[in-house]
Amino acid sequence: MRFSKFGILLAGAALLLALVACDPANTAKSADAASKGPAAATVNGTAISQRMLDLIVKRGVSAGRPDTPEARATIIDQLALQVVLAEEAVKKGLDKSPEVAEQMEAQRQSVLANAYVEDFLKTNPITDDMLKTEYERVKATVAGTQYKARHILVAKESEAKDIIAKLKKDPGAFAQLAMERSTDQGSKANGGDLGWFDLTRMVPEFRAAVSKLEKGKFTDEPVKTQFGYHVILFEDTKPFEAPPIDEVKTQLTQQLQQTNVKKQLDALKATAKIEIAGASTSTAVTPTSSN
Repeated sequence: MRFSKFGILLAGAALLLALVACDPANTAKSADAASKGPAAATVNGTAISQRMLDLIVKRGVSAGRPDTPEARATIIDQLALQVVLAEEAVKKGLDKSPEVAEQMEAQRQSVLANAYVEDFLKTNPITDDMLKTEYERVKATVAGTQYKARHILVAKESEAKDIIAKLKKDPGAFAQLAMERSTDQGSKANGGDLGWFDLTRMVPEFRAAVSKLEKGKFTDEPVKTQFGYHVILFEDTKPFEAPPIDEVKTQLTQQLQQTNVKKQLDALKATAKIEIAGASTSTAVTPTSSN
């Protein structure tokens, strides 16, 4: 696996935040509970805790949303509406519904399950030595060649042939033609420059065309792919080099966290007695490989 291909998803779902609403008869009890910590707001005597507000804001910041007074006001407004609706549901006795009770229990279990995962991550931190070991392991598997090329992408084959005809008269005009005529917004401003890339990441037609070209040469026929018609200039190659460990430290940390959490969850499942309705015998879930 190349470092550039790390696609890390931290194990465990996002923490579900639940509010426990009460009817007017339980207002005193709620107020007493709220007194154990500061409240960001109260709704009909039911507290919206500052701790919950801060947690939701923290989650938002980690997802790229700003922590502003306006954002906090919006969250409080949403939580207040949730309390109001929950109170009305209790008044109607909806909390006694078997379906609702099952959902509430499932939510409780989800919160606890995610709390367990977060606690596991805190109590089993990834050390520098672990990072170095993983880095060297991945680095040892890295091999191959990086390619550097430019391309001009157009919608019609006739356009591509016209560009090729112009390049045959003036090969040095490739970058200018790319800026003028390419439809690839990601590369046209740079004269069609695609930078260094792993050839295996390209679509088959593009990959095959580059593989056949000599350095400094361009395709003398349009290369058709799902994106349109390409004129490709192959510029250079170099051996793949692993990036410095500092550049991939975050990815490696998440990779190791994901692996450790999966091993722990597999171990817990392996010791659990899981009985599936309709099955003749109890089923013990066998953990899958975490490699």
